[in-house]
Amino acid sequence: MKANEIMKQSEQYVLHTYNRYPVVLDHGKGVRLYDVEGKEYLDFAAGIAVFALGYGNETYNQALKDQIDKLIHTSNLYYNEPMAEAAQKLVEASGLDKVFFTNSGTEAIEGALKAARKYAYLRDGHSDHEIIAMNHSFHGRSMGALSVTGNTHYQDPFRPLIGGIRFADFNDLDSVKAQVTEKTCAIILETVQGEGGIYPADPEFLKGVKALCEEKDILLILDEIQCGMGRTGSMFAWQEYGVEPDIMTCAKALGCGIPVGAFVLNKKTAEHSLVPGDHGTTYGGNPLACAAVRTVFEIFERENIVEHVREVGAYLEQRLDGLVEKYDFLALRRGKGLIQGLVVAGRPVGEIVQKAIGNGLLVITAGTDVLRMVPPLVITKADVDEMIEKLEKSF
Repeated sequence: MKANEIMKQSEQYVLHTYNRYPVVLDHGKGVRLYDVEGKEYLDFAAGIAVFALGYGNETYNQALKDQIDKLIHTSNLYYNEPMAEAAQKLVEASGLDKVFFTNSGTEAIEGALKAARKYAYLRDGHSDHEIIAMNHSFHGRSMGALSVTGNTHYQDPFRPLIGGIRFADFNDLDSVKAQVTEKTCAIILETVQGEGGIYPADPEFLKGVKALCEEKDILLILDEIQCGMGRTGSMFAWQEYGVEPDIMTCAKALGCGIPVGAFVLNKKTAEHSLVPGDHGTTYGGNPLACAAVRTVFEIFERENIVEHVREVGAYLEQRLDGLVEKYDFLALRRGKGLIQGLVVAGRPVGEIVQKAIGNGLLVITAGTDVLRMVPPLVITKADVDEMIEKLEKSF
């Protein structure tokens, strides 16, 4: 089918909840994607920070093919080897204690919220606890995740949401302290705010929130769905701060394209929260998804992906800073490693994205005025140079 026929068919039969770009992607190789008409695109979006290893990684693909031929699904009524091995690798990489596998990042958030409320319920025997979330955050679109997403644009059509949620300002410790009550059971935040505009947490802020949580027996939930899995130059962004969460959520690059997420609990929370019957999922932890997770960690270790991100991420920052100096409509750069944003002033950021597509470059937006770059973690300095050239042409 031709591109226009595929787009027409999609619009006829798929619920219109996305304003898609007029591109029909067909296949990928390395850090490049190709549409059905053969046009090549340098990919600095990675399926929204998902395809960390790039396209066509033979080790990854073969592991999935082998697992498909062996066993895809069993349900959580039985054990399976890929789940056990994937859980061990995630625990060892994070230094936390126990894993619950989900099908998405949003589901990971849902489980983390339930674990926090169950922890508080077991602690004091009542269920009217509150959670503090951040303004301009994004945690997902299900009712629970939406309730802690600090953007009324997403929330208003779906009220009433779950109760007991208070909002504070990201990177403002006094704002957080002002929302704490005797009912507060958890504080949830992204270590690097993604959809809200690429805002890394200030070290003093994150350490202050952690100290507050320890003082008052409040659980700290860190959302690493977009910024985790090596993207900032550490396996998880919080590890750079020396601040360990009680619960961490992750997804996206965890499976590098296979839908899988997880929430990971430290020992204290794991031993005093969810028990059999409290939470479940039919597909979560299935052998195919966990074969992907296991293989991702193996490739990360073998190919030194995190160290590579530190090197190439520093170069990307340098080149982007050069653009900010050169162009008046670029206000500043924000980000860490390979999650970067350029703040665009005085012109529509969506216009730049459209022009970039025409020039064979895939970039995306964040917030209302940020050009976001979350490429595969295997990009090279030469790829960065090519991206800069295509981006300047788009300017």
